[in-house]
Amino acid sequence: MNNDNEIAGDASQVPHLMPPVPAHPSAVADFVALARRAARDRDRWEHLVRYDPVSRWYHRLEAGPGHEVWLLGWLPGQGSGRHTHGASSGVWTVLRGALTERTGPAGTGTRLATPGALHLTAPRSAHEVTNDTLEPAVSLHVYFPGLTEMPMLPADPARKGAVPVRHRPLGAPVGNPDGSPTPSAPGTC
Repeated sequence: MNNDNEIAGDASQVPHLMPPVPAHPSAVADFVALARRAARDRDRWEHLVRYDPVSRWYHRLEAGPGHEVWLLGWLPGQGSGRHTHGASSGVWTVLRGALTERTGPAGTGTRLATPGALHLTAPRSAHEVTNDTLEPAVSLHVYFPGLTEMPMLPADPARKGAVPVRHRPLGAPVGNPDGSPTPSAPGTC
């Protein structure tokens, strides 16, 4: 007797003792597998990819019981801003190009995300994703449960190179009273 099967028999041969197969993904490993399958299925997503010069482009590729799959297009310089995904967990991967993810105080958790690698995001954990390259990028994100909120957080002023964003009313003149330029938020005029 060298193994459990020899001692107790093969449990798969007694179907009534096996746990039920879930009807939909329910564990992190299931969502990782879902992300891998979706990433490999280029015919499913490649023709949908777009890029928006104003903001990163996004398209919900799938919504199922307890999850959503999103496809995002990023032009050089575009970013998500520092945010969380509320109560949702996430698995994401780069399909084309490269993205930079910053986590932790002062961007101490900076890493380059390239095609093939999978990245996990825990509920309520803050991160920022940017395209710091000179080429467009495409990424695929699986959220579970489905994404119901994406609270934006203030930029980490301790991060090297961070510039505080000053919002101005639509139609307000650009610049300070002394004539110097005023940084504006993405998406403002």
